[in-house]
Amino acid sequence: MRILITNDDGINAPGLETLHAIAMEIAGPQGEVWTVAPAFEQSGVAHCINYTKPTMISELGERRFAAEGSPADCVLAGINDLMPHRPDLVLSGINRGNNSAENTLYSGTLGGAMEGALQGVPAIGLSQYYGPENRDEDDPFEASAKHGTAVIRAILDAGFEEDTPYPLFYNVNFPPVPAADVKGIKAAPQGRRPGVHFGAERFTSPSGRHYLWIKGGDQRVRTAPEADAALNLDGFISVTPMRADLTAHDALAKLEAVLR
Repeated sequence: MRILITNDDGINAPGLETLHAIAMEIAGPQGEVWTVAPAFEQSGVAHCINYTKPTMISELGERRFAAEGSPADCVLAGINDLMPHRPDLVLSGINRGNNSAENTLYSGTLGGAMEGALQGVPAIGLSQYYGPENRDEDDPFEASAKHGTAVIRAILDAGFEEDTPYPLFYNVNFPPVPAADVKGIKAAPQGRRPGVHFGAERFTSPSGRHYLWIKGGDQRVRTAPEADAALNLDGFISVTPMRADLTAHDALAKLEAVLR
């Protein structure tokens, strides 16, 4: 198997190293793992692309490249330029922090997976929830490292629809616990943490200039039971099938009735 990996934490992020080891196991001894990751951290860029400026690519080693762009740019670079053959699978991550619930909408990790899907390649985004039980461990990615291969193989067994305008991709979140405390894997819908949202806090520089820091919400707030973040906080790996289609299909009939 030929696998392309990327992330949004940057080419030197420890989660990418963990993902590379998992990808090597999935690819097998006759397979290939190509790394194309951002030269600098790109957290929160979602599915953005460098549409109005060029993307510089640096070769760092065999099948290892850094791109001055977003995770989606990295996937585009890998598929359209750097790899002599199309990948069989795109893996994005492993993100430092969860991409459950509303975080999904901002995630560069999932932006990379989404671009893989839009390019017609099966794609999975993977993220490691952080919490008091794992963030101070020697390896906060232990749960991902221990269970990542099995999760990816299960998803490959489930398959990817190819005959739809917006193919499936998958969002995997590992719980904020040591590997031995992971309770299992569950399919889950994307949830929403009630009352949790990003905000902005104002600061004034010594020169009197006005700046803002963007701040995240409390990641310990639970979503509805059986949704992604609630399962993660209960010690489960969540797997959420997704599409890039943002249409609110449940609202179409009412809108059509009003517009007649």
